[in-house]
Amino acid sequence: MRCVIIAGAPISNYSALDINKDDFIIVCDSGLSHLKGLGVTPSLIVGDFDSAKKPDTDIETIVLPKEKDDTDSLFAVKEALKRGYDEFLLLGMTGGRLDHTLANISMLLYLEKAGADAIIVDDCSEICICKQKQIIKNKYNYFSLISITESSVVSIGGAKYPLENAILTNDFCYAVSNEVEGEYAEVFVKEGKVLLIKVN
Repeated sequence: MRCVIIAGAPISNYSALDINKDDFIIVCDSGLSHLKGLGVTPSLIVGDFDSAKKPDTDIETIVLPKEKDDTDSLFAVKEALKRGYDEFLLLGMTGGRLDHTLANISMLLYLEKAGADAIIVDDCSEICICKQKQIIKNKYNYFSLISITESSVVSIGGAKYPLENAILTNDFCYAVSNEVEGEYAEVFVKEGKVLLIKVN
């Protein structure tokens, strides 16, 4: 059961985004501006509508208070988890305001702890929490690993810059802009948590 959540950060290449007709689509506030470009109808609309006008529609809409702990996007994530969704595609989450971008990336950790699979897709990259073993196909120009715990132990095979039991720390990012050499590269995370960014 996949949930697509659409927030309001910039999206330029709508045609590259893969939304299925069976997806449960939640649109957050100014994410409404992307509906025409994406050519989709939301299943649910949420927001405090401080950056977009509340639509006059029969679609289920949850109006949030402007003063709250959760961002509109995090509320949408929590609501989808309550409804049983365990796979997430997050769009319109990066770019624009840096604080919102970082908060949205942190939702990947929240979803992982909830037992869900999640990926953020933007115009140039795909971002996820790297599983213990991850395959990276050669369709990507680059991939980068960033430790989001104090330290992580990783190995990389099949890449231009291989690593064997390397220690990545969250204050020194050197596993950036690697390249797949053959058909695919393999990443093994042995300790810690690592953000994987695949660049188109």
